[in-house]
Amino acid sequence: MAGKEIIVVFGATGAQGGSVVKALLQDSSFVVRAVTRDVTKPAAQKLKEAGAEVVAADLDDETSVKAALKRTDGAFVVTNFWEHMDKDKEVKQVTNNANDFTLGKQIADLCKQQGLQHVIYSGLENVHKLTGGKLEVLHFDSKGKVEEYFRQIKVPMTSVRLAFYFENFYTLCRPQKCQDGKTYQLVIPMGDIPMDGISVTDLGPVVCSILKSPSEYIGKDIGLSAEKLTINQYAKITSKVTGKTIVDSKITPEAYEKLSFPGAQEMASMFLFYHMRPDRNVELTRKLNPAVKTFKQFMEANKEAFKDL
Repeated sequence: MAGKEIIVVFGATGAQGGSVVKALLQDSSFVVRAVTRDVTKPAAQKLKEAGAEVVAADLDDETSVKAALKRTDGAFVVTNFWEHMDKDKEVKQVTNNANDFTLGKQIADLCKQQGLQHVIYSGLENVHKLTGGKLEVLHFDSKGKVEEYFRQIKVPMTSVRLAFYFENFYTLCRPQKCQDGKTYQLVIPMGDIPMDGISVTDLGPVVCSILKSPSEYIGKDIGLSAEKLTINQYAKITSKVTGKTIVDSKITPEAYEKLSFPGAQEMASMFLFYHMRPDRNVELTRKLNPAVKTFKQFMEANKEAFKDL
């Protein structure tokens, strides 16, 4: 371990953080400090067994975050809007001298104080700003503002902006059975516009590559994507792998936002932003992670998740 840079990974037992910890440990170029709220839970213990230094910290507790960042060289930072479905809570963190800090801003300040050499932030575009207020995507906008703040206070930071998770196809955007009882449909309001996608498990090697080439990537916003497919193409691949007849529902954003599940309006706004084809770079993604999975490869590896269709 002597001489190796220490990288702090927040959200180490979550999807993004877990992918980053795994990749960094497999590469073995860095010492990994995995941050989680509860170091006693099985997922945290597995990280420790794999070789990570596991420490407890809560993003609502500035003192614990500061302790986690002490004597470190770099960090991977991710916040989770969907944990609370509230942009203001993602923004509002602790009260210090009567000022509210955003969750991301607080970490940015602490990274600055600790003199970190490189921060990888899981960011997204400030859609409200980009569209002149015509469109608001809360879970994008809050992260976009944090990106801006990192740059404002001159923290050496690279933002990685993930595309639509392939994993959403077996959770939130799982194929829905039609009234005929035989056909399924993907209820995603993209029409014939290609949508970037990627497996969250492929994030880790990307972060590892960026950390190894700081001079090349500090100050950059990197849009990640494995490939760009229409919903009809996603449906055809899903059909082939599952053996079910799956089609594009052709639902409109206007109809989608009226669906009954929590977050429908927020998701509809996100898909409207996807209509604008935000910058997601397949070529650069594959350079950073040559093993990144296509959607077909992802589906074949996870077809058990669809066995009950």
